[in-house]
Amino acid sequence: MARLFPKENADFEVTISTHTIMRVIGLTALTVLLFLAVRESLHTLSLIGIAFFLSLALNNPVQWLANRLPAKKKNRRSLATGISVGLIFIILAGFLAAVVPPIAKQTSGFLSELPQLIDDTRNGEGALGGFVERYNLDSQVEKLSSELSSRLDNVSGSAVSALSKIGSSIFAMLAVLVLTVMMLVEGPKWVKLVEGMVPSSRRDRVRRIARDMNKVVQGYVNGQVILAAAAAILIVPMLFAMHVAYPLALMVVVFICGLIPMVGHTIGATITTLVALFTSPAAAIIVLAYYILYQQIENYVVQPKVQANSTNMSPLLVFIAVLLGASFGGLLGALVAIPVAGCMRILILDYLEGRNILSSATVKDAKTPGGDI
Repeated sequence: MARLFPKENADFEVTISTHTIMRVIGLTALTVLLFLAVRESLHTLSLIGIAFFLSLALNNPVQWLANRLPAKKKNRRSLATGISVGLIFIILAGFLAAVVPPIAKQTSGFLSELPQLIDDTRNGEGALGGFVERYNLDSQVEKLSSELSSRLDNVSGSAVSALSKIGSSIFAMLAVLVLTVMMLVEGPKWVKLVEGMVPSSRRDRVRRIARDMNKVVQGYVNGQVILAAAAAILIVPMLFAMHVAYPLALMVVVFICGLIPMVGHTIGATITTLVALFTSPAAAIIVLAYYILYQQIENYVVQPKVQANSTNMSPLLVFIAVLLGASFGGLLGALVAIPVAGCMRILILDYLEGRNILSSATVKDAKTPGGDI
C-alpha cells in the first residue's frame, strides 16, 4: 500500500499550552456574555442611538443660538440647549392643549351616541342607515355590531394593556429627551476627546467622515421638515372646505406625523380621517382620498427632489432601512432609520476607498446628488 507521506512525516505532534486553552475558553465565554448583554440591553441601546442622532440633528440650531448669546455668558452651550428644549416643550404643550381636549370631547360624545347610531343603522334611519340599506350591508353591520359588543366586554383588559404601553412609551420618550439634552451639552467635549485619541496621521480622515455624516443627518432633517410643512399647509384648505373641526390643530398633527418617514403620513391620514368622520362620513371619505392623492404626488414627485441632496440613497435602500428601523425601535426607530443607513453608507464607502476597491473618483461621485451608488 503506497504511502502518501514519508514515514518521518506520517506521525507528528501538536502541543497546545494550557495558557492558550484558557485564553480560547475565556474569549469564547466573554463573547457569549457580551452577546447576551447586548441582547438584554437592546432596547436601552436603541434609545441611546436614537438620542445620538437627534442630538446631531439639533446640533446646528443649538450652536447657532449659542454663537448669538452674549460672550460674557458662561456655559453658552448649556444655556442655548436649555432655551431650545424650553421652546420645544412650549410648542408641544400648546399643541397638546389645542388638540387633546377637543378630541377627547368629540370621542366621548361619539361613544355616547354610538348605541343610538347602531340602532339607526340597523333600522335604516339617518344618512348611514340609508347608505347601508341602499347597498344591502345589513349582514356586515350585524357582524360589526357583534364584534364591537365583544370588544366592549373586554375593554377593561384592553385598557390596562393600552395604559401600560402608553406609560412605557412616555418613559422611553423622556429618556430619549434627557439623553439628547446631555449629548447636546457635552457633545463638543467628547468630540475633542475623541479627536485627541486619533493619531494625527488619520485625524483628517476621521474629520472628513464626521463631516459627511453630519451633512447626511442635517440634509435628512431639513428634507423631512420641508415635506412635513408642505403636507400640513396643503391639507388645511380641504379641511376648511369640508368644515372639519379644529383644522389648525390637525395641521400641526399632520406636520408632526410628516416628520416620520414612510409611515408618518399613514398615521396622519388616520387621525385626520377619524376627526373628519365626526363631521360626516362623506367628509371623511373626501379628506382621506385627498390625503392619499397628495401622498402619491409627494412620494413620486416631491420627495425624490427634496431628498436629492441629503442621503443620496436609492428608494429601495430607504424602504429597507425604514422597515428595519421600525422593527428595531418602533416609530422612533423608523424616524432615525434613514440617517443611520446614510451614515453606514459613508463608512462603507470610506472603507472601500481605503482598501482601493473603489477609486476616489467613484466615491466622490457616490457622495454627490444623483450618484450611482
